[in-house]
This record gives sequence, structure tokens and C-alpha cells, in this order.
Amino acid sequence: MLKPARMDASFSQNAPTVADIDAAAERIFSHIVHTPCLHSLTLSRLTGAEIFVKFENFQFTASFKERGALNFLLQLDPEQRHRGVVTMSAGNHGQAVAYHASRLGIPATIVMPLHTPLVKVEQTSSHGAEVVLHGEALDDAFDYAWEVARIRGLTLVHPYDDPAVIAGQGTVALEMLVAHPCIDTLVVPVGGGGLIAGMALAARARNPAIRIIGVQTTSYPSMVAAQKGEICCGAGNTIAEGIAVKSAGMITRRIARDFVDDLVLVDESQLERAITLFLNVEKTVAEGAGAAALAAALAHPARFHGRKVGLVLSGGNIDPNLLASVIVRDLVRQKRIVSMRITMPDRPGFLARISQTISDLGANVLEVDHRRLSIALPVRSATLELTFEARDAIHGEAVVAAIVAAGFDPVILPP
Repeated sequence: MLKPARMDASFSQNAPTVADIDAAAERIFSHIVHTPCLHSLTLSRLTGAEIFVKFENFQFTASFKERGALNFLLQLDPEQRHRGVVTMSAGNHGQAVAYHASRLGIPATIVMPLHTPLVKVEQTSSHGAEVVLHGEALDDAFDYAWEVARIRGLTLVHPYDDPAVIAGQGTVALEMLVAHPCIDTLVVPVGGGGLIAGMALAARARNPAIRIIGVQTTSYPSMVAAQKGEICCGAGNTIAEGIAVKSAGMITRRIARDFVDDLVLVDESQLERAITLFLNVEKTVAEGAGAAALAAALAHPARFHGRKVGLVLSGGNIDPNLLASVIVRDLVRQKRIVSMRITMPDRPGFLARISQTISDLGANVLEVDHRRLSIALPVRSATLELTFEARDAIHGEAVVAAIVAAGFDPVILPP
């Protein structure tokens, strides 16, 4: 476990102070949405903790990133504003910079990895920023953004490792603790570490006993590696691209070392479950990174049992096609969508008998593939691959049992 430390004069001069976070809160007050932080009865029952959700997906650009980006932009001098800014982003930070730069009349260039979800690219460019797609990962975009800044004389807005950005993100914790002073644990998604660094500084100043827990994906454990003195070798596809960062910030890792109590990991299936729970329970959309805190509370219940836990739903920018896929995959996991293969005689009436059996029990056929010409089958035989939708797992099992009772031998296909 990472040990908390007192805030004193020996702490790094590169880190923002609590006064910086308070000043950021005042500076950005009239420019952002003061998002709700609400108690969730259902999520509390599921996790065994008292859950309070901070809905940062309610920001105009649907992410907490507006806070840090705006705090940085508001402190630029006239010459820097005139020349413009550049940043690298997997999406949310870029949108935040683009939106607030446009409001403030500051030219903005946003460098994004090639595989950034289309919804984030389109939303960023819609704010009037110049969008440049470059590199396979955020690190590649980072290097290119530095080169653009050098050549064109632009000011680089770092997405997480900057004192002004960190201070802006810390205002999330201030609002949560004003809304619910009873919160004794904060659970925060971690990519480069800007959000958890700012929140940890702000929260510890208000409540020295509060626990700060960071969440990363098993694919990109950059802060976990940094705390062990290792280099993160994160790679692969993840639904939480917003925290798919290979290297934690230098300032943020020092703050995490001294003020964050623990770091936990979640996998892709846990993130998908959290996304669907936010959708079904809270009727709100969370992207993969935005659902990471809830995924941690569900995956590690013993860490949070009986505690008053504040979760940050950090963003809601998820591609609609990806969200649709996550929803369907969750239905399969719950056995509300069942696929089967049935070998049957190739004679009139058998397909209708199966269809009628399913209909009689109130299930809905989604897909049918009737094959009768395969040479792998005996003559006068056919294979039926069928997918149906049930009300729940028990209903699905009843449908399968009825098909067996009708004289067929279905083989349930794996997800």
C-alpha cells in the first residue's frame, strides 16, 4: 500500500499547492458545469458500500478534462493567446482544449492518435480546432505535438503533467466533499495521473484521513509500474482508451507516491459491466475510462465494504457502435441472449416446431441460419443455428428445456 504523507514545504515545487487548487476553483467557477454528486441506492446494494457518483459526463464536452484545460488557458499571457496552443489527446482533453480555446479566441491544434474513436475526433474538430491524427498511441502523438509546438511557437497544454492542469482537476474533489462531507474514500480513474493527483491534494487538505484509490486497466498499468520503479509496457486494445497511457507523469507520480493509498487494476469485462450498469441503473452514458471507478468497486468489494465511497464518472464520450456492442455482449453474459445449434431431419414442419416452441414461451428469435446442403451432415438432415432473446437467464433455460422436451438435442454455443 502506498503511504500518505503530510503536505509540507519539502514537497516538490513543481506540484500545485492547495492554494492553487482553491484559486483554480474560483477561476473556472463561472465557465464549467458544477456536476451533481449523487447517492446511488442500487450501486450501493451491489457493492456493499455507500456509493456517491460524481457525474463529470455532464460537462459540456462530457468529461472532467475541461477543468484543467480551462485553468491552464485562463493563465496564458496575451502573446501566448495570440500564437495559440497545441496538445496531444486520446479525445477528452483535446475536446476540452478545443472548446475553451474557441470560447477564449485562442487558436488550437489537437494531435490525436490514429485510432482515436471517430466520435471524439468529430467532436473535437466541431469546436473549430485543427485536428491532426498521428501515431499509434498517445506517446507518438505527444512527440509530434512537442515538434509542432517548437516549429510553430505554440504553447503546449499537457493533458496531465502540468501544475495548472492538475490544480484544475483537483476541483472535482472539492465539489464532491462539499456535496457529501461524509465521503471517506475516493476512487479515481488513472491514466497519466492528473485527475488523481489534483483530487488527492485537495481531498487530503480537507480530510487528512480520507482514502484515495486509483484505478487502471490491466493493459495499461502505467502508474502502478511507476510506483515500482518500472517502465510500463502497456499495449493492446482497451475500451478505456482515455486512460491507456504508457507513462505516468513525473509530477503526478510523485504526488501519487505520497498521497494515494492504493492502486487497483480492472480488466475489460469488468469495465464493460460497469458501463452497462451505469446505463441500466443510473440511466447515464459512461465511456470505458469513465466507468473504471465503478468497475473497481465491483471487482474489489472487500476494499470498499461499509465505506462511504465517492466514484468519479470521469467521461461519457463513447462511440455509439462500441456502446451497442458492449450492451449486446452484456446480454450474452447474463444469458439473456442464447445461441444454439440443432441437428434435425430435413423434412417439413421441424423448423416450424422449434419456432413455435420458442414463441409459446415468449422468447424472441434474433437470428436463424438454416443449413441443409452441408456434406458434413447425413442426407436428409439439416443444421439450425438459432439465437434468441430471453427475459433473464432462468427464462432462457426454460426455453432450452422446452426445445429438449419437443424432441431436439440443442448444443449451446459459447459466447
